[in-house]
Amino acid sequence: GKATATMAKAMEEILKDKITRGLISVKYGHTADLEKIEYIEAGHPVPDENGFNAGKKILDIAKNADKNTLVITLISGGGSALLTHPYVYDNEEKIEIRLEDMQDTTNRLLKCGAIINEINCLRKHLSAIKGGKLAKALYPAKSINLILSDVVGDRLDTIASGPTSPDDTTFEEMDRIIKKYEIRDNLPRNVLKILEKGLKGDVEETPKEKDKIFKNTNNILIGTNYQSLQACANKASSLGYNSLIISSQIVGEAKDVAKVLAGIAKDSKKHDLLGDKPLCIIAGGETTVTLTGEGKGGRNQEIALSYLAEIEKEMDSFENIYFISASTDGNDGPTDAAGAYADIELFERSKEKDLSIDDYLKNNDSYHFFEEIDGLVKTGPTNTNVCDIHLILIEN
Repeated sequence: GKATATMAKAMEEILKDKITRGLISVKYGHTADLEKIEYIEAGHPVPDENGFNAGKKILDIAKNADKNTLVITLISGGGSALLTHPYVYDNEEKIEIRLEDMQDTTNRLLKCGAIINEINCLRKHLSAIKGGKLAKALYPAKSINLILSDVVGDRLDTIASGPTSPDDTTFEEMDRIIKKYEIRDNLPRNVLKILEKGLKGDVEETPKEKDKIFKNTNNILIGTNYQSLQACANKASSLGYNSLIISSQIVGEAKDVAKVLAGIAKDSKKHDLLGDKPLCIIAGGETTVTLTGEGKGGRNQEIALSYLAEIEKEMDSFENIYFISASTDGNDGPTDAAGAYADIELFERSKEKDLSIDDYLKNNDSYHFFEEIDGLVKTGPTNTNVCDIHLILIEN
């Protein structure tokens, strides 16, 4: 996963020479100085050849573990793409999910606005490692699985597509998702063949809760979005703000979420919720973007740009209100930005440059919009990954 290099570094510092072997798969550039644990850099959010190779090597390690072996797995967001190994059906006819099949399927789901749970349902049923299948390969070894959550609600079967967790999704659900987004005609032939075999019962389902393979599996959640929001609240209080966490489960289309957050900001100011101190409103979660254009951006930049559109409608209501939306991993979409800011000053700067908010939104080109007005948030890799954070600051 994207945050696994620093998790591995901590393991080396704690366990030292007790580690006999280790391998992690991380996003390009998200590495750490490791002594004993090997790492492979791979593609995200669309898997690449390195991710396939990492998946094969990690599966080999798992299969070689026996009942006397203790295996510690480090799981964080991004693992769905970074830990990839294709399912192969080899009975009467051979059907193999190729790298390009996974890439094409992932791209189709991302572009149509499918939520992460839906994307992961397909990933699990097309993989030999996701949806509890890593736990199956590890059995009968004992495993301790340290998990950093990047999903709303912190479901263990969703984080990195749940390689060590029971999976309650089915081929029937996979079929419903494909029908919902009307993408059947655009999916690779091998994907549809596996689906067809699965619906007939010819392909084994993902491991379920009562499967014996989970008897020796211990999944431990070590970090969540809500913990990051609490840290924000503590920092805001130390800076003299009243802080209010409204939710760690903000989901939906980015443009719609921006309207809600803008409404909360306006109401908080209008109805004088400040008291004797400035107010910091804190929210988190993970939104989606349905792509209609060919621009560059990410969900947090899209939220910030949509928030600016709300400022454009009613500028006076946003005096002394400041907004930021950013990803905790420092990487918003396929860009080098974590997110973007939005306030009256940035809106006025965009008008001076004659930038059309509506045009940039239609083209999903939030990155270039904020690049023009110096509104991008750039942190570089943060070495964690616990969804997104949205902050509203309201000054007296």
